[in-house]
Amino acid sequence: MLKLTFLGTSSGVPTIRRNVTALALHSTMNRDWWLVDCGEATQHQLQRIPLTVHDLAGICITHVHGDHSYGLPGLLASASMTGRKKPLILIAPAAVKAWLDATMLHTELFLTFEIIHVDVANQRLVHHQDGLKIERFPLSHRAPSFGFKFSFEKTTWKVDSDALRARGVPPGPAWGQLQHGKDVRLDDGTLLAAAGFRSEHVERVNAVIGGDNDTPSLLAEACQGADLLVHEATYTEAVLQKVGPGPQHSSVQRTAHFAAQAEVPNLVLTHFSPRYDSKEGMAEVEAEARQHYSGRLFLASDFDTYELDDGVLAKMAPAPRV
Repeated sequence: MLKLTFLGTSSGVPTIRRNVTALALHSTMNRDWWLVDCGEATQHQLQRIPLTVHDLAGICITHVHGDHSYGLPGLLASASMTGRKKPLILIAPAAVKAWLDATMLHTELFLTFEIIHVDVANQRLVHHQDGLKIERFPLSHRAPSFGFKFSFEKTTWKVDSDALRARGVPPGPAWGQLQHGKDVRLDDGTLLAAAGFRSEHVERVNAVIGGDNDTPSLLAEACQGADLLVHEATYTEAVLQKVGPGPQHSSVQRTAHFAAQAEVPNLVLTHFSPRYDSKEGMAEVEAEARQHYSGRLFLASDFDTYELDDGVLAKMAPAPRV
């Protein structure tokens, strides 16, 4: 029901293997997709996956730091130059919108579509439409930072095939009419009420995407009933102790320990310090995470795509690169 594609998984600066932060979320309900953060060169990363800026419904920016936002003007400019017309929702701190406005002014960037800005600081429910609700949760970082909870819901109707067969109604057009809520009159004049031969089935997926944050437990409320947590794990605990409190990031240990306490069944770690950009470095990260978390654990790499279905997260085959 929900797919996630990581477009950047490095913290601070890009590396040979990783770009800075960006994450695409796309449900199976329609072609719309959402972007959480937009680090520099995100639009370049998009060239290598089967998503288009014309189907991009909105962008959520967790905080003002450049490794999460510097790609925004370029992506919007390219969307405009390729003919986008429909409005785009920007859920972001006011400082991000002010910086974007200044950039547009001083670089003569004129967009062909409307930007609908939602100040992330003003309200918890930042977006609501049929099938999707987005809530924001304040975090702890050097700059005001937020996490987002995406709640997807899909309602389908199924006919009671056993009851219809027992009533002598074979599979056919009548089944389809009943499934769509239309009463059916049989050849003998009997009226079958749709309400008596169909049932509602609701599928729900809740994914929590954290921004930069030194206190994972701030997402405790958001993670209640969540199927998935995506959270930064910038350093191992030993390195975080050496770095000190200044950067205000989480360690692998602290994130994994919180996910275990919150009983989140699926955890994806991302936003890794470039110091771990090797096979040995990531092995160290994974080993520390598995000491504290026994659920389904993944360490994100650029272009990794995951599918969350029926509460189970699975890594998909590599996305086509064109």
